[in-house]
Amino acid sequence: MPAHELEFSTFPHAHYVDLMPYQYGREQCEPGHAFGPARRSHYLFHYIISGRGLLMTTDGSGAKTDHRLGEGEGFLIFPSQVNTYVADLDEPWEYIWVEFDGIRVKDDLERAGLTPSSPIYRSQSSELRGRMVDEMRYLISNRDASPLHLIGHTYLLFDYLLRSAANPVEPQANRLQAFYINEALAYIREHYQGDVSVEDIAHHAGLNRSYFGKVFKAATGKSPQQYLIGYRMSKATELLKLTALPVSEVGRAVGYPNQLHFSRAFKGVYGVSPREWRRQNAQGQ
Repeated sequence: MPAHELEFSTFPHAHYVDLMPYQYGREQCEPGHAFGPARRSHYLFHYIISGRGLLMTTDGSGAKTDHRLGEGEGFLIFPSQVNTYVADLDEPWEYIWVEFDGIRVKDDLERAGLTPSSPIYRSQSSELRGRMVDEMRYLISNRDASPLHLIGHTYLLFDYLLRSAANPVEPQANRLQAFYINEALAYIREHYQGDVSVEDIAHHAGLNRSYFGKVFKAATGKSPQQYLIGYRMSKATELLKLTALPVSEVGRAVGYPNQLHFSRAFKGVYGVSPREWRRQNAQGQ
């Protein structure tokens, strides 16, 4: 790619919860081109195709760390982590990236040895790394494919990323906790339209609220209340985009009989009102 060239695309179908891409792209940076300092809302993985650069980040304890990286390496940016990255003055890097998130992403990345204190990707398998890069390029080149098609290739990308990581960590699986989380998620999917509370979810899972909150956040990266709101709002976006229901009816359909409360919750997640979101994402645009 000639400098300075950038291409990216966003994934507008924000109602998948296990694994979902948010945006993907590639960039040939100019010498010294910098981004940040900034925080991200989701996980963002960069793979360096050529050139060199510097990642300045904070580790798990908040301490600042610098990483000098080059061709064939990558770096992972974590939600809420402060980062700055700068292209080399003599050999500016070209990279491709994918932003993604999901309820199991945190645990899977940790098992692969990728954490805020260890965000650098170095492959232990050139074959798997090549497949990973192919999937990243595929997403960029097929941005108009169907949502399920893109989700499928995101799963392949994520699989190759995890299996090719150089420092896998042995999983410390807690099957009982996994059972509790699965029960909670199933309850949310089945009851989000009603007057469900965190106490209801914890009771269904068979745990007291305090312990349930700790287990749930450790597994998903979100509190039960945050997850419930996010799930309801993702369902609301489906109704706003695919139906002509009034905003008040959409709110009632996802568990908010009070339209004002629904609008406030929706804006807290998406930054705009339900009415404005529908206008921006109308079918056929």
